[in-house]
Amino acid sequence: MAKPNYAFEKRQRDLAKKAKKEEKRQRKISSRENPEEKDRAEPTAPTPEADTRTSS
Repeated sequence: MAKPNYAFEKRQRDLAKKAKKEEKRQRKISSRENPEEKDRAEPTAPTPEADTRTSS
């Protein structure tokens, strides 16, 4: 049975953490530069309107 490569797993976790942190930093920078763009960046899903009328 092969033994787990903990160093590789740790490096992958660290790289993922670093990428996530960088992405968050970029979002913060862009929201500071363009505060009105923040509202447009998060599109809201249209709410489905239930048809209360019954067809007969």
